[in-house]
Amino acid sequence: MALLEVRDLRTEFRGARGSVTAVDGVSFTVDAGEMVALVGESGCGKSATAQSIMGLIVPPAGQVTGGQVLFEGRDLLRLSARDLRAVRGKGISMIFQDPMTSLNPVLTVGRQMTEALELHLGMSRRAARKRAVELLDMVRIPAAETRLSSYPHQLSGGMRQRVMIAMALSCRPRLILADEITTALDVTIQAQVLDLLRELALETRTAVLLITHDLGVVAGMAERVNVMYAGQIVERAGTVDLFHKPQMPYTWGLLGSVPRLDQARGGKLRPIAGRPPELSEIPPGCRFAPRCVHARDVCQDKAPGLTTVPGRDQLTRCWGMRPADQGGWLTTEDRFADQSAEVR
Repeated sequence: MALLEVRDLRTEFRGARGSVTAVDGVSFTVDAGEMVALVGESGCGKSATAQSIMGLIVPPAGQVTGGQVLFEGRDLLRLSARDLRAVRGKGISMIFQDPMTSLNPVLTVGRQMTEALELHLGMSRRAARKRAVELLDMVRIPAAETRLSSYPHQLSGGMRQRVMIAMALSCRPRLILADEITTALDVTIQAQVLDLLRELALETRTAVLLITHDLGVVAGMAERVNVMYAGQIVERAGTVDLFHKPQMPYTWGLLGSVPRLDQARGGKLRPIAGRPPELSEIPPGCRFAPRCVHARDVCQDKAPGLTTVPGRDQLTRCWGMRPADQGGWLTTEDRFADQSAEVR
């Protein structure tokens, strides 16, 4: 049984134009000790998915309208507020995108760390403080005991993110949701934080759902990848298969937008033309069709479902994978061979 199993999750938000579905039938799993990536452009629904899992979507602004979130066999969507609070921090922790806005600016680092230890593990204040020092040492913050008295604004961005990682690990959770944790950091600090997260996850056998738009991060961290677009999963594969044999044109576009060390001198990146659709104006067919250079009539008229790639442990949402008698193209290899070769 998977540690986390998300089944047909649907989340809606209310806006000036009415309700929009930000997470539309999303399903995936995360096994114990595994690192799984959720990738896609900004606004595709990654963070909304994570917040839905954590029960952070609060009416009337937003609401989870369907699906299941099974954590160790229990559906988190059916838990009472009290039971869900017991799961947060102890069973599942979340590292948010911007540590400056996620940490309370008027409380010291020490107080913010010891609060969860006292609440979830029943530690005394002295024991919690000692454990907080150990955690800051674990994430390699120098002069850890002194830093407990610091306020968030007195720390650098990299150190604040390390504090967030320490807080996420403090109650020994079985799953961490890491939401764009390198966005506010420079490249050198990004590498340090990611290496630290991977090392600590391996040591503690903690599973990680890595939410990012950076495929370079995915290549070095994740074992499996879910690609999201306009609120849906459009491709799912092992990391090696995704990078060497991508099946969905949107995935090719993401890979083509990433700088490569083997790229020819003077070569240009290939950005994806256009922009994602407004969630209030989802097209009737494939949601990527208006931006896809391979789109045909069937793509404009009928929405494809996730289809298993023959002979692979890989799923894709593309009419290019359908046989001709189902209104699609013959095979991805036949129709997309040139483009796929360029990505590889």
